[in-house]
Amino acid sequence: MEKPRIEPSAKRVRAYLGGQAVADSTRPMLVWEHPYYPAYYFPVDDVQGLVPDGTVTSTPGLGDGHGFTISAGGSRAAALRYSDSPVEELRDLVRLDWNAMDAWFEEDEEVFVHPRSPYVRVDVLSSSRHVRIEVDGVTVAESHHPRLLFETGLPVRYYLPKTHVRMDLLEPSDTVTRCPYKGQAEYWSINVEGRTHPDLAWSYRAPLAESQQVAGLVCFYDEKVTVFVDGVRQ
Repeated sequence: MEKPRIEPSAKRVRAYLGGQAVADSTRPMLVWEHPYYPAYYFPVDDVQGLVPDGTVTSTPGLGDGHGFTISAGGSRAAALRYSDSPVEELRDLVRLDWNAMDAWFEEDEEVFVHPRSPYVRVDVLSSSRHVRIEVDGVTVAESHHPRLLFETGLPVRYYLPKTHVRMDLLEPSDTVTRCPYKGQAEYWSINVEGRTHPDLAWSYRAPLAESQQVAGLVCFYDEKVTVFVDGVRQ
């Protein structure tokens, strides 16, 4: 594994556990452990209550990570410190278990799923392109007024007004997902001629600021439906 990309973040970042801020830093580091998104590493002085647990986790390229436990408000979580790492910048930093924390904040805004990458951009553009969605040969949505969402590294997504969607074919699902750039999505399954296709469409009822223009619109899982744009199958 090559040396990971490491760079400072200008944001104040806090991690909460058991109702307490166990990490609070204006000098966190972004570390790309894999190419998709970064992790937050904190200076050890900005993390409270670290207790060594005696475990060691070896990570290619990073070295041996020495395990710690953090306890706060009756909750416990794990942390790692690569104090002997071949990557010198990591030696005085601590990485917390993201999913074990109650909440993460960048400045005063809560962040979900993972840290936001400074190299990911979300653009939502109004369009007059003709978008038609088919499932099993049945048109389930058609619009000349879609909004196109462009997100760095991902395929374009077509968000359509509910009035242009066969909502009678959509059944609410219990599935909920979260995105650090768009917010919380609710899902629908699609029932066509007695066959149910689970979780083929979603919508953001109250998206985050950069994605406000898709609020209440419906998007389909392009990889599982048939999409035509200006008459051309995608």
